[in-house]
Amino acid sequence: MPVSLPNESAAYRTARDELLAAESDLRARIENVAALRRALPRGGQVPTDYTFRTLDDDPAPLSTLFGSHDTLAIYSLMYGPDADSACPMCAAFLDGLNGQITHLAQRTAFAVVAQNTPQKLAALKTRMGWHALPLFSALGSDYQADYLGQSEDGRQLPILNVFQRDADGIHHFWCSELFFEPSDWHPRHVDAAWPMWNILDLTPQGRGDHMPKLR
Repeated sequence: MPVSLPNESAAYRTARDELLAAESDLRARIENVAALRRALPRGGQVPTDYTFRTLDDDPAPLSTLFGSHDTLAIYSLMYGPDADSACPMCAAFLDGLNGQITHLAQRTAFAVVAQNTPQKLAALKTRMGWHALPLFSALGSDYQADYLGQSEDGRQLPILNVFQRDADGIHHFWCSELFFEPSDWHPRHVDAAWPMWNILDLTPQGRGDHMPKLR
């Protein structure tokens, strides 16, 4: 269907049509990458049933986080025990997901873990208004170190992991390893799930040097 908008010039329409062809190609590439991701062979079996802590300081083994689902996504929030506050970038990402949890929960389980105490995470959840986000403390477990949420020197890293469960146990499925790939920009490893950057990419000024702040 031919498309035109009020008072646009011929130069605009020519350039826009060229961009549209590129956008269409990008859409096809995104679908292809998603298909390659779904076709991954089974990942490594989870070495132990990592025990997280709820915000009430009760034990919460990883296996219980699946609920009624066979898949579980876990985001590692950068908020270590010695940090004064959570990472603003992580917080902006989780702001965008907070309102989507009830929709995600129809297809998959989702959790957020951080290398901090249940008490400090409970305070953060209240401050940020993350009423729907399931937060857990990873203190005392090796999960963060094993699944790239913490570097060897103890730095916290913003990583998203996906696990799958079947009759043979729990296996790793995918990790946002793009974080570790060299780039001239921000790693953009979870941008597909981040509304803020996607909206800014649609504007004339783009992302620029914008950095979100912790509310």
